[in-house]
Formats: sequence, structure tokens, C-alpha cells
Amino acid sequence: MSKISSPSDDVTSPLPPEEGIAVVELADELQIRKQTVFKVMKRLGIQGVKRSEYDRRGQMISVIRKIDADAIRDDLRRTATGIRDGNSSAGDTRYFSEDSGVFYVVQLEPAHDPGRIKVGFTTDIDGRPRHHRCSAPFAQCVKIWPCHRTWERAAIDCVTTGVEQLHTEVFRVGSVQVVIDRADKFFGVMPVIPGTPEGDSADDEVAVNDSV
Repeated sequence: MSKISSPSDDVTSPLPPEEGIAVVELADELQIRKQTVFKVMKRLGIQGVKRSEYDRRGQMISVIRKIDADAIRDDLRRTATGIRDGNSSAGDTRYFSEDSGVFYVVQLEPAHDPGRIKVGFTTDIDGRPRHHRCSAPFAQCVKIWPCHRTWERAAIDCVTTGVEQLHTEVFRVGSVQVVIDRADKFFGVMPVIPGTPEGDSADDEVAVNDSV
């Protein structure tokens, strides 16, 4: 049996792993903070299962049913449409005001293919590298920078100019350090995001492997 947890109360109910999605993963997909997802869950009366995740070192995280995740996506889509069309309230716009997170550079296979990297934005830097390790078990987050969600596209274009694109946010580069230097320059001229740390590696110390 799994423990069900909502923002206001706890009950008990099972939820098979294949039927659930982690709240942090849904937040990352929607590029909003997980706290925002919890707010929408509370408004829609959705409860989440507290479950221990192997790829998060046994940490207990909140998981919701996929059908509930679809309901949250639909609700936020309607809200976004209302904001765009000018038919929104102050309560609607607050869901999209919490858009700060980090921009990351991840080496997917540092030892065997050091030039294959993934870059992008996330609101969950603790969970994002572990998410990559599901398909790339040796993935290593090299460096992060405080970032607004709206800066992501410009940041990606800046750091990947002239390099080979393998997938949506996956590239092959000749030097990871060049990408880091470009990101340092890009974020060096962007406004400071209050309450965020200076850019640093996601781990205590990460050596960039540029050897081919």
C-alpha cells in the first residue's frame, strides 16, 4: 500500500508505478515549479501518492495518476489561453509568474562520448539529472546557471551556435568548455534573479572531459 498525500490531508490507497507520474517530472515538463502543480492539484481536488523512487536514492516523492496529470495539463492550457486572450484573473496569472529555475549543461556519456551533451531549462535540478540517467546512466550535470523559463530558447541558440544537433536539446560539440564559456557570457549579461545561487556544477566538483 502507498501513502496518499494531498496539501491538506492523508489517506491510504495503492497506485501501480506504471499508472503514475512524479509531480516534479510533470512540473519540469510544463516548465513550472512543483509548488504550482500542488496548487492546481489542491484546486482540482487531486491527491498524490508518496512513493520511494529508486532513481532518486530512495527519496519519497509525490506521484499522481496519469489521468490526473492530463487534467492538470488541460487546466493550465486553458489558463494560458485565457491569459493570452486577456480573459484571465490575478489568480490565473500567478501560476505562470513562478518561472525561475536553472539552465543546465549535461554530458550524457562523459567517458565514451564527451562531446554529446544536453542543454535546457529545469525547475528541478535535483531530479533532472536522475531523469536523464534512466536513458543515459552515466550522465553528469557539468554546470548550472539561474535562469528564467523565457530565456531558455535564446540560451540554447547562444551556446549551440555552429554545433551539430542530434535531437531537440541534444548536441555534439567539439569542446564542452566552449559551451560553458558561451553560457557564462550569456548569463553574465542577463538580469540577476533574486534568491538564486550563482551558477555552479550540480555536484561538488565536476571535471569537464573534452577528450574524444
